[in-house]
Amino acid sequence: MRTRSVALVTRDPALYHELAGFLRERRLPAISLFPGDRIPDRVAVVLTSAEERARIDHPRVLVAAEGGDRRALGAAIAHALGSTDPAGELIVGIDPGPRPGYAIVVGSSCLGEGNLDGPDAVAGFVAQLRHRFPDRPIRFRVGAGHPPSRNRVVNLLVRKSRTVELVNESGTTPRGRRRPRDAEAARRIAASPGVPIHEPLVASITPGEIADLQRLSREGSGGRLTISRRSADRVLRGELSLAEALDQAMPSPKPVGPPSGPSRLREPL
Repeated sequence: MRTRSVALVTRDPALYHELAGFLRERRLPAISLFPGDRIPDRVAVVLTSAEERARIDHPRVLVAAEGGDRRALGAAIAHALGSTDPAGELIVGIDPGPRPGYAIVVGSSCLGEGNLDGPDAVAGFVAQLRHRFPDRPIRFRVGAGHPPSRNRVVNLLVRKSRTVELVNESGTTPRGRRRPRDAEAARRIAASPGVPIHEPLVASITPGEIADLQRLSREGSGGRLTISRRSADRVLRGELSLAEALDQAMPSPKPVGPPSGPSRLREPL
């Protein structure tokens, strides 16, 4: 049986360079073609740009933008290359923490794993998954550990009307010093049914958690801003993201008026 492969089809040198490295890093079988070239039968999925999409004659085409998020794209490629159930539920395990681990699972196959940049990054991650898997039901299973991060992740998901379960993390944290431990824990969380969550989690928030988030807001703004305690409380409850809190804390630009002092008219030449 011939190995199913990916076809990278583009004349854009920057996009080609980025996607070729992306495919090599994941050791995915790939070939390179130009738009209009015949695509071999063994190709399971084609990667191309939005501008070149119309010239690709293939049933499975994924459009990639230069510099775009590659987490969901990698999962979509793995799904196209594998033999997973095309109608099966996508389960996303999330191990909460400062940089939450994630694992994207269908049946017994893991389509992708890694770490998010922070709890708030789950919003963009969800949007990318929905873009790459528009017809696939998605269930999120979030570990119950690390309450500040857990609450932010769960509440962001619930407010986006996602199917969410809270999983007891007992036995999901890997032992030893293996890396990436967060992603491995996320795989175990994905495999463990949890308690369905339909409403935002309400928990007591400590002064230390608020102070730590205010510190993160200073770091995130390059020392220019510190969000208020009320904004920090709302972020920790998942009512808004840290980026949104920083935007709200930005001072409004002052209107530019006419110069002060008496006006002087130029004499005609």
